[in-house]
Parts: sequence; C-alpha cells; structure tokens
Amino acid sequence: MKARMVHENIHVLDLEKSLAFYRDGLGLSEFRRVEPDDGSWCIVFIGNSASAFELELTWNRGRTEPYNNGGEDTHLAFEVEDIDEAHKLHAAMDCIAYENRDMGIYFITDPDGCWLEILPQRETSGGV
Repeated sequence: MKARMVHENIHVLDLEKSLAFYRDGLGLSEFRRVEPDDGSWCIVFIGNSASAFELELTWNRGRTEPYNNGGEDTHLAFEVEDIDEAHKLHAAMDCIAYENRDMGIYFITDPDGCWLEILPQRETSGGV
C-alpha cells in the first residue's frame, strides 16, 4: 500500500490573522472553505502551486484558550528558493523563534505558536 500525504491540520484562535500570516509569510492562499450555516466553526484549506499538500486551519467560535497544536518538535517544514530573502521577510515579521546556523535552517512561529521550519531548497527536490 502507498499512502499519499494530503494535509496537516492545526487549530487557530484568529482565522483572519492566521490566513494573513500564512499568505504574507509563506505565500499560501485559501483553496476552499467548509462551514456550517450557524457559523460555529470554519475549516479553511490553504496552499500554493509549489505542492499538492494543504494546510487545514480549523477555527471554532468562542474559543479563547490557546490550542495545544504540539510542541516545538512537532512542526511543518517549508523549502524556500532563497533562504536569505525568506529570513529577511521573517525577521521583519518578527516571527523567527530559533536559528540553527550550522544546519542552515531556522524556525518561525505562526500566530498560534506553531513552529514552522524554514530550510533551503534541496537540489533533488525539483524546486519550490
């Protein structure tokens, strides 16, 4: 059997703030949205043309307590074409949480504290 990864889910407290962060910081945009008529929750799938993989943002009305979306070891990783340019953008966004200069990678945090690894494009990956 072969299974293909299609999406990762995280829960967010402020959907619009999260959508703006992922749009501005990683170039992800909304693909589709699912929500009931009463507006009690909303699921938004985001991504871009670089990959078929999607990030599912789940928002629940009335939730004020932060979610536990895993710890710092639980993270998504993003390859970028120009890591220096990405680093400048994320520094300006003030979202860099940790840098490992020896490995040439760093981590940013989204509005809900989820860690996202930023790494340079691998030559064998076929590009971003």
